Amino acid sequence: MSEDFYRIKRLPPYVIAEVNAMRHAARQAGRDIIDLGMGNPDQPPPPHVIDKLCEVARKPNAHGYSQSKGIPGLRRAQASYYQRRFGVELDPQSEIVVTMGSKEGLASFATAITAPGDVVLAPSPSYPIHTFGFIIAGATIRSVPTTPGEEYWRELDRAMQYTVPRPTMLVVNYPSNPTAEVVDLEFYQRVVDWARENGVWVISDLAYSELYFDGVPTPSIMQAEGAKEVAVEFTSMSKTYSMAGWRMGFAVGNRELIAALTRVKSYLDYGAFTPIQAAACAALNGPQDIIESNRQLYQKRRDVLVESFGRAGWEIPPPAASMFAWAKLPKGFESMGSLEFSKRLIEEADVAVAAGVGYGEEGEGYVRIAMVENEQRIRQAARNIKRFLAKSGG
Repeated sequence: MSEDFYRIKRLPPYVIAEVNAMRHAARQAGRDIIDLGMGNPDQPPPPHVIDKLCEVARKPNAHGYSQSKGIPGLRRAQASYYQRRFGVELDPQSEIVVTMGSKEGLASFATAITAPGDVVLAPSPSYPIHTFGFIIAGATIRSVPTTPGEEYWRELDRAMQYTVPRPTMLVVNYPSNPTAEVVDLEFYQRVVDWARENGVWVISDLAYSELYFDGVPTPSIMQAEGAKEVAVEFTSMSKTYSMAGWRMGFAVGNRELIAALTRVKSYLDYGAFTPIQAAACAALNGPQDIIESNRQLYQKRRDVLVESFGRAGWEIPPPAASMFAWAKLPKGFESMGSLEFSKRLIEEADVAVAAGVGYGEEGEGYVRIAMVENEQRIRQAARNIKRFLAKSGG
């Protein structure tokens, strides 16, 4: 019996999981590892959200199958969010579907719309699901830059001119995971215009929409004129409301794309647990204090990270958004490679970061640093790293 499975053959070793396993083993051995690797929020959701979860969970009729596309109240709540945040009107019935986190949503979406041999334009470096969700579904990936400069547009045009078959989809992700780069509405308008001209669908991942810093809000692609003709956008409650483990996300936008995702999901799942969906309604419709408090929390951690790591001898460019910093390897360590450097940090500095190569070929030479530990722990990580750098000497 063959164990040479087609889709598994197309997947390389998951580098991120390798570093996570090392961190776990070190902690099991009793070492105090400062975890700046996984983007796992350390704050709880608001109390009224937890109260709603408990309230609905106590109802005897709340424990059966839910709705795959999301309960109507939750879809209406997401429509209200887009209206007040972006000034975008969405039809809760035909332009919104609830997903079990943006990662599951993107994977199911790739299954819904991808044909074997399709070519998808995806950024490199990027979050792995942006590429491997489509690879698992049978597509081929052509990489384009993550940085939204003029080279980005030259690469898009070059891809359309020279790729056979012509690309059918473009993935964009801003604020970017892992690079934390941001774009303005003018960029999104140019993406939409380009997509309409070239007959390409656009998939936007806006998971970090509310974690912007220095008072500069991040836009949505749905604000661009004509976006609903070509685009679908994924959002998540994981970081905005500190609900990562709840697995609550959304896809909104083009009706044909939403219908395709909804149909495929109807074969794959019965939707999230109804009390979780009800609690998500409470988060979206209730007090929004947590959004600003989380934003201030991560901005303060960013400032502490940049300052303390800089004094330790490792210059970290301050990210404009998200919960991550994207940094080149320290001087003298460039030839080591990001995976080996990340392993060395765990072994010798008790600090975990994410190797940049895990986010694509263009991520080599960088690491992603998650701001998910408190300020005291971040400063402790800087002290550990300072000793490591001095000892290793590059």
